Amino acid sequence: MKVLQILPELKIGGVERGTVDLAGELIQRGHQALVISNGGGLVKQLEARGAKHIQLPVHKKSLFSVLVNIPKVAKILQQEHVDIVHARSRVPALIAFLACRRTGTNFVTTCHGYYSRSFFSRIMGWGKEVIVSSGVIARHMIRDFAVPHERIRLIPRGVDLQEFSLRQKPKDANQKFTIGVIGRLTPIKGHKYFLQALAKVIRVLPRTRALIVGEASPGKEQYKEELKILARRLSLEGYVEFTGWQKNVPQVLSRLDALVLPTVTQEAFGRVLIEAGACGVPVIASRVGGIVDIIQDGVNGVLVEPKSPADLASAIIRLFKDPGLGRRFVQAARKNVEQNFTLKQMAERTIRVYEEVQASLRILVVKLSALGDVILAIPSLRALRENFPQADITVLVGAPHKSVLQNCPYINQVLEFPMKNKTYRDVWEVAALLRRLDFDIVIDLQNSRKSHILSYLSACNRRYGYDNGKFGFLLNKRIKEIKKPLSPIEHQARSLRLLDIESVKEDLELWPKQADEIWAEDFLNNHRREKANPLIGINLGASSSWPTKKWEIAKVAALLDKMQEAGMQILVTGEAKDRKPMQVLRKLCKSSFINAVGETQLLQLACLIKRCHVYISSDSAPLHIAYAMKTPVVALFGPTDPRRHTLLGARQVVIKKKIDCSPCYRRDCRKHSCMKEITKEAVFGAVKILLG
Repeated sequence: MKVLQILPELKIGGVERGTVDLAGELIQRGHQALVISNGGGLVKQLEARGAKHIQLPVHKKSLFSVLVNIPKVAKILQQEHVDIVHARSRVPALIAFLACRRTGTNFVTTCHGYYSRSFFSRIMGWGKEVIVSSGVIARHMIRDFAVPHERIRLIPRGVDLQEFSLRQKPKDANQKFTIGVIGRLTPIKGHKYFLQALAKVIRVLPRTRALIVGEASPGKEQYKEELKILARRLSLEGYVEFTGWQKNVPQVLSRLDALVLPTVTQEAFGRVLIEAGACGVPVIASRVGGIVDIIQDGVNGVLVEPKSPADLASAIIRLFKDPGLGRRFVQAARKNVEQNFTLKQMAERTIRVYEEVQASLRILVVKLSALGDVILAIPSLRALRENFPQADITVLVGAPHKSVLQNCPYINQVLEFPMKNKTYRDVWEVAALLRRLDFDIVIDLQNSRKSHILSYLSACNRRYGYDNGKFGFLLNKRIKEIKKPLSPIEHQARSLRLLDIESVKEDLELWPKQADEIWAEDFLNNHRREKANPLIGINLGASSSWPTKKWEIAKVAALLDKMQEAGMQILVTGEAKDRKPMQVLRKLCKSSFINAVGETQLLQLACLIKRCHVYISSDSAPLHIAYAMKTPVVALFGPTDPRRHTLLGARQVVIKKKIDCSPCYRRDCRKHSCMKEITKEAVFGAVKILLG
């Protein structure tokens, strides 16, 4: 496995040292490690461990620099055959993310800070997996950046116990009491509160000395001067030493009797705390952020309120006056580090994330409508599961059609698309969700303008579907439409062949619950069903957007009378909108029948149709439900082509009159000849054929 880490620079710091440590551990385990940064003092140490460093100005925050570096990083990923890109900072993460989109490389992030809610911060949540070092950062990324919790991986930072070994001999009691702060010089680290606390401590413990280890960020050197001025104002010139950056952190820790971390904001982790714990240095830290995941107050250290010099001074004095307390802290801290915060543990957990990312495959299938078409997509879902048994398969459907996929064993998740408003704001909001879910493959079975736009906005770089003139250019894995009429399953199968899926079985399924079966049985019994007589179901309506598919109510009434005369029992089904036509049917029909119009949920309807000996329907969703329930069907076709909408191999009789203008696929028609010419005798004859 070849892993590339990317961060701004390799200067001294917790993130930078963690990058070098992980690279070394990867190499020790037989992997390959690369790092892209703008360089720095740790490059030699990185290369000494066997990793490769590539210098690019990825630390610059200008838009021009970002755009220039994207193709450069993409070229490196291709040339080096990188398997995983691991981003550790926001601007490099944006560059790496867009480069990975070009190359299809897996992208992982580690969140090293409690980020402000900005665009650049959101990028850290775009990894296929998002690594966090503490519980507070995990909650932050989930709450403030909507990162799905299942993509969060909690991996605390680790320390090399050989490099940070336990101090064997206690310091001489006659030596000065030395306390220190190690970290970047920035206001959020609370140095000024430490100096104010130190001024209080030396009044009680005049032998106290302090080390401030670290430098200000480039361009912010003035802050160091402000701290020095504060030290002079507090008369601390002889008590505090500003050492600058120190490469040998274990050596610095060996000089300390206590380490202080006076952070005033939500600290992501606090690597120096576990380094001090490994070396046997008692710690005092602010009660903020990820620090509480490391320090248990009074057990392995002392926690104080942030921005409180008085609390901090009191804790330092207490630690000096009670050497036994410090020794207990040291023992507990070292044990805590050995059990939870070693470099070996961090490396193993991180490599496990890399392996999961490489093995995982997230597939999105887009099928927004209509109800019958969603049912017809089930064979494609089955074929995907058979060919990608370990994949995480999600289906995006219109909200009214979600129940079709209830209990479907071939998918992991169903997402809803709002179908009522039909605004592009809905498209944008759903697309934002799809980007967060970070799919590897999008299969557009809807093949509409809206679905093509959603596929593109998902930011997935493998988008499959038809090049059909409806924004098909937004898909980058396209197949051309052909003029030959194909069954709906075969039409979808052509898209799947782009993924090397050779065949899709033409067999529909639905998965009613036992409660649905019981409901259907009770419904029929309550309506005095005569089980000795064959039960014939008929769908009264059709889609409201396809009035041209409807058969005349008068002919339905005449057919029902004829079937009852032949000793058949009749079940009429339909949606709530079909209740008015049902009233007309009752007036025209002399025979009695079981009325289920507007009475059923989808899977309850499926269970009723399952109990029919024959089911009659125009080209609409109930026809496909009957296919799924293996009920023989009489299919009535008018404006649409049965070759494109029926199921091959099903037990069925298709009735379609030869009209010059049909199939026209028109939703309105004055003549409506194609459906008007279907006679009750033709339908009745088809029913008798299927009854045998």
